[in-house]
Amino acid sequence: MHAIADYVLLLIAGVRSLLMSLCSGNNSSRGYRCVSLSEPGGSTVEILLYGGQIVSWKNGCGDELLYLSSKPMTKSSKISSGGITVCFEQKFQQSDMARQHGHLRNKLWSTWPPSSQRVDPCWVDLIYLSTQEDMQIWPHRFELRVRVILSAGRLKLFPHVRNIDTVPFSFTLSLRNYFTVSDISEVRIEGLETLDYIDNKLHRRRATEQADALTFDEEIDRSYLNTPNKLVIIDHGKKRTYVLTKGGLPDAGYFNVNI
Repeated sequence: MHAIADYVLLLIAGVRSLLMSLCSGNNSSRGYRCVSLSEPGGSTVEILLYGGQIVSWKNGCGDELLYLSSKPMTKSSKISSGGITVCFEQKFQQSDMARQHGHLRNKLWSTWPPSSQRVDPCWVDLIYLSTQEDMQIWPHRFELRVRVILSAGRLKLFPHVRNIDTVPFSFTLSLRNYFTVSDISEVRIEGLETLDYIDNKLHRRRATEQADALTFDEEIDRSYLNTPNKLVIIDHGKKRTYVLTKGGLPDAGYFNVNI
């Protein structure tokens, strides 16, 4: 019997939801400026500054853990679906996929410390500071900072939203994660039993999860409500387990639609 390798994705954020997609396949380079992280055990991360998108997370053996589609997210988008993205100020009720992802997916982010001053290759802060153009879409000034920390078998993300406006505001935020798996039929997700969910394939109908673990024998697009802070994705085909630990993100979405 082969041991199942564990990979931990720790997600700490202030509000709303954690979204996951399970996909089979490989990712590819996008040709935009990126930042690379590495740690002594050999695992690496690549982050595109355009969109603030994590497009690669490889373990110490060089195996890719994230999926990146070869297709753009939308016809007007310059980046592809996949990896890990920060979705800020989303419009869940709108059918426009770009608005569901928030309006920062096609924006250029910066980093701290700058590349020329980086000493520790294991972490970086992704920073987006709102502009006058953003104010036309969402009338508030803000700074969004996401600290990304890589260690052996672990990837940690810490989003932080700072209000630099003169009035309070509320917002929505989620982290969208696309994991690569052997075959969707070999995957099960634990931690969702007895939870209420919204079925986005059935006109947002509300239901309760009856199964002990979520498996995939058809296309699924669901938003689970008030989920626990630890969720587990088991890929029997690759003998691999993803353990997702989160804080401040009450809901979790799972989908395996074609991308």
